[in-house]
Amino acid sequence: MITTIIFDIGNVLVDFSWKEYIAGFGFSKEVQEKISKATMLSEAWDEFDRGVLEVEDIIKMFIENDSSIEKEIRLICEDIHDMLGRRDYAIPWIKELKEKGYKVLYLSNFSRKAEVECAHTLDFLPYMDGGILSYQEKVIKPEPEIYQILIDRYNLVPDECVFMDDKEINCEGARKAGIHAIVFTTKEEAEKELLKLLVK
Repeated sequence: MITTIIFDIGNVLVDFSWKEYIAGFGFSKEVQEKISKATMLSEAWDEFDRGVLEVEDIIKMFIENDSSIEKEIRLICEDIHDMLGRRDYAIPWIKELKEKGYKVLYLSNFSRKAEVECAHTLDFLPYMDGGILSYQEKVIKPEPEIYQILIDRYNLVPDECVFMDDKEINCEGARKAGIHAIVFTTKEEAEKELLKLLVK
């Protein structure tokens, strides 16, 4: 029996696509491709999520990958506080699940910088029963320890929990901790898969 539903925040309860965000600056296709290559494959994001790097640090790491786009990289990173928008379904869905008696938690690699500067987009957090932003623990998904920290902190029974994320690798980590996991990108897809677990 499922008693607890755990959500990732980034790309699941908030609406964000890195490539679409870059495209919004009006750069040429060539520059957009260079930015994607310099940033998407960089380990700097992990360090940013951990709260180890500040904006200037991450800019330097991205520029090392391609110095020809320094101006564009700086513009993007300094504007990062405007990158997110809450999905309209977040609060109603959380309320609905809680009304049905489920505990609703979050476990996310949402970065320190984004969490602070995008607080207005995270107004669904007070409706949840708690959770973990992994940068605070210095352990990020998919490292197995982060799931165990959540289990211990909230006295969870792993087999009674389901973790919902948009990345399979993160769900693999949850499953290793004994937690059910669902990979999804839309609410409709998530509800369909979640219902299968809840009716068991």
